Amino acid sequence: MASVPPAFPSGRPLTWGDLESMPDDGRRYELVDGVLLVSPSPRPTHQRAVARLVIELTKVCPPDWEVLPAPVDVVLAEDTVFIPDVVVGDRAAFTKRALIGPPVLAIEVHSPRTRLVDLELKRSRLQLAGCPHYWLVDPDAPSLRCLALRDGEYEEVAVSEGSTAITITEPFKVRLSAHALVSDHPMW
Repeated sequence: MASVPPAFPSGRPLTWGDLESMPDDGRRYELVDGVLLVSPSPRPTHQRAVARLVIELTKVCPPDWEVLPAPVDVVLAEDTVFIPDVVVGDRAAFTKRALIGPPVLAIEVHSPRTRLVDLELKRSRLQLAGCPHYWLVDPDAPSLRCLALRDGEYEEVAVSEGSTAITITEPFKVRLSAHALVSDHPMW
């Protein structure tokens, strides 16, 4: 039997406090301007990319930052809480419950049902919040697009398509290939 999210008072936007009462049922619950977004559990290829990103980024992450996989709440405002697939944040900004404020780097791995949310909604809110780096992985292409905040707007600074490896220098130096992130047998 499918679980049913709890009922919330009508006539007001939802808050982080409301989000905290959501069931732990394998779904991802996020808020954008007080509106609830619900995503299903991800596919194995999605999780493979997340795991490999966490491994590779942890190797080069400065000691005052931390790399974590979802689910970690990123609280941008009381009514806007995201759960990036991978988040890099200043250790001092993590509480016992969440990362408060914009991360140093947020990474989303597209799923068929989350692509538009990742490309448009999350991108615009993270940009507005001042998140300096936002990366997007498309496991189907495969591709990795690295965006950096320049004068308040995201600019594409590096792209890996297929097996083309790229060296990214911000927020730290790392060499990645989109194909290696999703392949059954990665070749770094």
